Amino acid sequence: MTPPPRRPAHPRTRAVYALAPLPGLSLETVARRSGMHPDAVRKFVALGLLDARREASGRLRFAESAPLELARMERLRTGLCLNYASLGVVVDLLDRISRLETALRRRDTRSDQPPWT
Repeated sequence: MTPPPRRPAHPRTRAVYALAPLPGLSLETVARRSGMHPDAVRKFVALGLLDARREASGRLRFAESAPLELARMERLRTGLCLNYASLGVVVDLLDRISRLETALRRRDTRSDQPPWT
C-alpha cells in the first residue's frame, strides 16, 4: 500500500515554537527606571559599559541591577565630566576598590588607618 500524497505546505506556514523569555529586565523597563532614553541605554551596551543578553527575537535583556548601574554611570559622567572611555576605567577601578575593601573586611584585618573612602 502506498502512502497518500503529501499536500504542499502553505507558503506562509512556518513553525512557531513557544520559548520562555530570558529572566531580567527589558530595554524599556531599564530606560524608564534609570530615567534615560532607550537609545542612550543601547549606546552604553554598544560601548561595553553595560552588560545585556539578547533574546531569540533579538531584544535586549538586562540584569535586575542594570538601572542602578546606569544611574551610577550617568552620575559619574555628568558630575565628573567624564567621557565614555574614561567612564569605563573609573567604574572598573571603583568596583575593584569595593571588592578589595570587602575582602579586607572578611579577613578581619585591623589597621590604624581609617579606610580612604
